[in-house]
Amino acid sequence: MPFIPSPRQTYFGIFLATLIAMVAALWLQHHEHLEPCPLCIFQRVAMMATGVVALLAFLHGPGRTGRRVYAVLTLLAVSAGVAVAGRHVWLQHLPPEEVPACGPGLDYWMDTFPFHEVLMKVFRGSGECAVVDWTFMGLALPAWTLLAFLCLGAVTLWQLLRRA
Repeated sequence: MPFIPSPRQTYFGIFLATLIAMVAALWLQHHEHLEPCPLCIFQRVAMMATGVVALLAFLHGPGRTGRRVYAVLTLLAVSAGVAVAGRHVWLQHLPPEEVPACGPGLDYWMDTFPFHEVLMKVFRGSGECAVVDWTFMGLALPAWTLLAFLCLGAVTLWQLLRRA
């Protein structure tokens, strides 16, 4: 008989996956000296939000309705991650002449502009977001992040629709 994790174990697995993703991102930043661009930072925020919701669901151990509420919240965080990572992958595949110009850093934007304008600027991207400076098995980091979010989304969708 195959092992099917309980809803609580599944949320813990989602949390562990996000923790591993964040450890990998921080290792690449601090040991490989890959500075995150604005889109990378927003992907990290979405990954952390996904992990926090999954950890809360694991610790809470809710009933069926609560599990579904946590699944919807997790799917919202995952969807944000898919949107940002998808945009980042798209920017990296633009022809060089279509890549937006590099602008000031995210810190400057946060200090200078209202949050909704910062979001608009981040989603437009900049030249630094289009740079591919690390790959693994032929995929750049945003593509791996997009793949991770899609897998997390599939598990969360299963969590939402499961009967047990």
